[in-house]
Amino acid sequence: MRRFAIVGTRAMAKGKLPLSDLAGGAGRMDVLIRALMSSILTSHGIRADVEFTMILLGGPGSARRIRFVSNELKGLNAEERAVAGKIAAVLREPLPPRGHWVERSPGIYDGGGDLEMTLKDWDCTIIRLDAESPSLFLGEASGEAHTDEIGFILGDDRPLECEEGIPRSIGSQWLQGHTCIGIVHFILDEGFTLQL
Repeated sequence: MRRFAIVGTRAMAKGKLPLSDLAGGAGRMDVLIRALMSSILTSHGIRADVEFTMILLGGPGSARRIRFVSNELKGLNAEERAVAGKIAAVLREPLPPRGHWVERSPGIYDGGGDLEMTLKDWDCTIIRLDAESPSLFLGEASGEAHTDEIGFILGDDRPLECEEGIPRSIGSQWLQGHTCIGIVHFILDEGFTLQL
């Protein structure tokens, strides 16, 4: 299972999601949606064995997590507003207690909690993507897909304030989250040797 967690520092955690203003009024929800689409979707379908969690910190109120499990998802389309509509339906629901998950639709789970709680749930190697850290990959590609359990943490358009995980870079430039996820999938799909 490949896991991705993105922290939405301003992304709204409850209320009516403004579908026409995902970049502003929704607290850069557009960044999280693009990251979700890059992690779960392929050109013509849904990737197997991927879990994506968005941590929504936009207040007032408690943090919220929405988890997408690729093997269970139904009806997720590669269109930003359609994905935003699914998230909007979750945000209208009451926030579940910390540590509890409620399935809102097939493959989409809603829960209270934060990044720390998410990482405690993961039983795998955790990489924190950071352009100023040592490179994630070494050597030649073997052509064999990397199938081990691994998780990646990334931030939205603001610097990620987290010390968890092994800091690794996929390049010297700061890239947008969805681009980072695409590169990570390529590295793992092609079987590059990872520097962990």
